Amino acid sequence: MWPRVGKLFVDWGYRGLREVARGLGLELEVVARPYAGVRGVWVREGEEVPEIPREGGFKPLPKRWVVERTFAWMGRNRRLGKDYEYHPEVTEAWLYLGMIRLLVKRLARAA
Repeated sequence: MWPRVGKLFVDWGYRGLREVARGLGLELEVVARPYAGVRGVWVREGEEVPEIPREGGFKPLPKRWVVERTFAWMGRNRRLGKDYEYHPEVTEAWLYLGMIRLLVKRLARAA
């Protein structure tokens, strides 16, 4: 269906879609913080509460920052600011044009 897509990076909320992705021939990787979704644990009375390690501060998640950075670059193009197009092929063409514009600007600056 999508010849250029082989792996999906998804948020914690989409972790239940592994079988759907496998059925489409795609690999699904959940990108989440350690212990995402764990806010506490139930323990019996008198037992010790286990320590849940938490990482403090901002830590970019692998691969997710790449996607969000790219969406930010795309958002700078007026035509891609909103989803106006009816046909997905037109949106794809505008995405290519937006990235070409970005690369040409970077090449011109480097030259």
